[in-house]
Amino acid sequence: MTDTRDITLEVGDKEFTFALTPQDVTKYFNAVTQTNKVSPANNLLVTTVKQEERASLKAQLGNPVLVMQLAGALLEEYGPDVEITVKKHSTTLSA
Repeated sequence: MTDTRDITLEVGDKEFTFALTPQDVTKYFNAVTQTNKVSPANNLLVTTVKQEERASLKAQLGNPVLVMQLAGALLEEYGPDVEITVKKHSTTLSA
């Protein structure tokens, strides 16, 4: 995976392009707590969007649900397409 990945999200009739790095995503996950979710999502969006689109994006971020939807869509697109399967362990006891 390359260090920076550009992802464009369309919000209504506007497009916003974000440049995400592993460090950006790690910083976001490390900032999220049980009582603090919207602020890290807002910071992720504002710090990774193209600078010329920042003011227009900030005008959209007044609704915390939209903030979470945008961050969720961004992270979902950033994540690799990997199939993960959890294998169940046998419940029989070994002697």
